Amino acid sequence: MRKPLIAGNWKMNGSLALLARFDEALADGGPGDGVDVALITPFPYLVPALQTFRERAVGIGAQTLNPAADGALTGEVSGAMLKDCGVQYVLAGHSERRTLFGESDREVRQQVAAALQHELTPILCVGETLEQRDADRVEEVVLSQVAAVLDTLEPGERQRVIIAYEPVWAIGTGRTATPEQAQAVHALIRQRLAEYDSTLASRMRLLYGGSMKPDNAAELLAQPDIDGGLIGGASLKPDDFLSICYAAG
Repeated sequence: MRKPLIAGNWKMNGSLALLARFDEALADGGPGDGVDVALITPFPYLVPALQTFRERAVGIGAQTLNPAADGALTGEVSGAMLKDCGVQYVLAGHSERRTLFGESDREVRQQVAAALQHELTPILCVGETLEQRDADRVEEVVLSQVAAVLDTLEPGERQRVIIAYEPVWAIGTGRTATPEQAQAVHALIRQRLAEYDSTLASRMRLLYGGSMKPDNAAELLAQPDIDGGLIGGASLKPDDFLSICYAAG
């Protein structure tokens, strides 16, 4: 049985006051052992988040990393630095990094490799645009993004990856894939994983990252191949985020 993971991606949002509101919301102990919970914050809030939740079962993640170990790369952050601070997760290939910052499959592959090297858990983000969906290229696009990374990893490394499916057309648009649409793509990914290893397919957690909210979380999380969520807007509202966590647990 795969344990659900609900990871809140704050993107370029948040504040110390928001961390305090999350701390207050979790004062009763949170959703319990049935679900893993993580907050993926901007770089300035990583250490404050780690300090705030050091007594709570909340993992902390970064939104990206630079694959280099160190060097003259002003403004960048390495996997070694994240690990040194106690960060647990890191996103790789988020749709906004791919579209707004031009990150290629090659760069995403390097980020995942660096995360694994530094004992971080990479959350590999994959997904299609509206144009690609309308052109009936969902399977081609999503599975090629999966293969671009997993084909280069050793079996033991693949076991340490989490995949988040992001239908790009359903992020921040108010549109949401139906549970059946989301499940169909998750099932395709799981079938592709089985081509590597049946154990990998049965164990890897697949998250849905397309505008999951309290009012649709339970139905999405009830799908057999959806093992949690990568939450955007709702992760900035502690009550909404916790509602999703409870739906998963």
